[in-house]
Amino acid sequence: MKYIDVVIDNKSEHTDMLYTYGCSEDEIQVGQKVCVPFGKGNRIREAYVFRVVDEPEREYPNLKFAESLDPDICLTEEMIRTCIWMKRRYLCKYIDAVKCFVPAGSKSKRGKKRNPYKDAEGEQKPEPELTEEQEAVLRPIRQAIQKGSHRRFLVYGVTGSGKTEVYMRAAQQCVLSGKQAIMLVPEISLTTQVIERFIGRFGAEKIAVLHSRLSLGERHDEWMRIKNGEVKIVIGARSAVFAPLKKIGLIILDEEHEATYKSDMTPKYDTVEVALKRLQSHKGVLICGSATPAVSTYYRSEHGIFERLELTKRYNQTELPEVAIVDMRSELKAGNKTMISRALYRQMTEAFEKKKQVILFLNRRGYSTFISCRECGMALRCPDCGISLTYHKEENRAVCHYCGHNEPLPSVCPQCGSAYIRHFGAGTEKVEEAVMEMFPQARAERLDLDVTKRKGSIDRILNRFKKGTIDILIGTQLVAKGLDFRNVALVGIISADVTLNIPDFRSPERTFQLITQAAGRAGRGEEKGRVIIQSYTPENYAVRLAAEQDYKEFYEAEIKLRSYMGYPPYSDLIQMVFSSKEEAQAKGAAEGWFEKIQQALPEAQREYLFRPQAAPMKKIKEIYRYSMMLKCPHGMRQAYTAVLERIKEAEKARKKNYTVTIDINPYSFI
Repeated sequence: MKYIDVVIDNKSEHTDMLYTYGCSEDEIQVGQKVCVPFGKGNRIREAYVFRVVDEPEREYPNLKFAESLDPDICLTEEMIRTCIWMKRRYLCKYIDAVKCFVPAGSKSKRGKKRNPYKDAEGEQKPEPELTEEQEAVLRPIRQAIQKGSHRRFLVYGVTGSGKTEVYMRAAQQCVLSGKQAIMLVPEISLTTQVIERFIGRFGAEKIAVLHSRLSLGERHDEWMRIKNGEVKIVIGARSAVFAPLKKIGLIILDEEHEATYKSDMTPKYDTVEVALKRLQSHKGVLICGSATPAVSTYYRSEHGIFERLELTKRYNQTELPEVAIVDMRSELKAGNKTMISRALYRQMTEAFEKKKQVILFLNRRGYSTFISCRECGMALRCPDCGISLTYHKEENRAVCHYCGHNEPLPSVCPQCGSAYIRHFGAGTEKVEEAVMEMFPQARAERLDLDVTKRKGSIDRILNRFKKGTIDILIGTQLVAKGLDFRNVALVGIISADVTLNIPDFRSPERTFQLITQAAGRAGRGEEKGRVIIQSYTPENYAVRLAAEQDYKEFYEAEIKLRSYMGYPPYSDLIQMVFSSKEEAQAKGAAEGWFEKIQQALPEAQREYLFRPQAAPMKKIKEIYRYSMMLKCPHGMRQAYTAVLERIKEAEKARKKNYTVTIDINPYSFI
């Protein structure tokens, strides 16, 4: 008989611990999924084995026994070690970490294998000849993979420099070395292009795909193919970092700067950190690639934590696009009240005359961004969240982009009864309408979350654009990331200021990245592209340096500010959000934690704890939220998280009327 310590599949914080059971199966392994009787009623619950021993550390007079084993689901010891690390690192529950590794969905009752890309032929192209820069970048990566040494690379390459080809050659070396690779992309919209290229090179039978747009059944069967060793390369969004591979030789994060690599759901993990943790066990190689690396990542490459490899030229030797900034304040003075500047209109006309395509980027969906009464100034807000409602013209409804609440557009002001209630600001719907009025012969489509809700809708729109049946693609940040279309001559950035006004220390960084990445979609064919950046603050350094495509000068300016303010990478920021149906309870919980953390910190370090306050989004779906920030100086993160863990454990013992969410280095403070 064996004794096993298991984690119960249960949401309650009170059961977030290891429970000891007996097991008559001598072949029981760490990572195995079992069914056990649990609680006073001995209800059968699923559980996961974290430890197996021959002799218990103490006597268990009322020892219970595992009922059955799941023959299909078994995590490796490396995965279980990573789960334990995640609990400490992100202050999550054991089961939250385990759920990252186990498959969604279930086995088909009919025994049918669901492989979404089984018949995909991929992009059939011969291997291109590498440039000297690509060869130089690949050399140390190949050597590290061949030697089986754990190394970390930042591939810093301008847009269109051939980073994807570098990734594929690195994956090829990994497969030749008898190991497996994970290729991560920040957006599901990018997976199809990457999948087509990898399948064309390696064949569909060697590729598995993991992302949330697959059905639950497809995700389950892809997970099983990976676990059974049937594939060599896994492609997906951030959750694919948890793929059940047994011999990981390489993990690639394309567009590593993207905020989507930081989980916004529990557990709030950082994909790069998880990738590094897994690769340490496998002695594998990490590649982070970007034309606009995160400031923290570039800082690490400056200090030897990452080895920086640079691609300074576009693969086809075409020059980077010609970029111009248009001051929209001057446009207004000149009498142009539309959202399309005169310069952008001229360039679009010229592009259509040459049978070229145009991308228009605006990081704001909907028709208008808020609805307001001109008489009393009231802005229509969500009754559940208190956030301004966005007008969607197609449905003629006011929609909350946070909780989904929607209501008909009122004909009179609900506050004063005035008929002067109007929608203001511009979203992608309004841009589409304006462009179709200006260019009635052009074919335009939107690519944003409102039109991509149905499965496969993103791929259908991008395929139409690829085939040339769309002249103008209008979208949010979905169009700014990694898309490669050879016939795009012009990119218009409708309002470069949208992200600058977000209350976040990363706002300039995000603005620089979005502008640079959107601009990088132009001129990827044989001809030099053009970019028009429209801004009401053209003098802002993030806008100006993005137009100049000068990342290094932007980095120097930004890192000085971070150093002065003590922001990451010079510290870690820990945000705690306290939520409750009653505002007083959320506020009281935050104040109680504030007092306990203060008492636990040395007096000299209490200045790093900031008093709780109402969250910027104080109310979401009728839940009140208060937030508090703890700044961890460099090297103090582990000590500070240990303090929070002790308080969290102590709070388990008492009945709570609130929930607390802890997020380390969040990408949104809203």
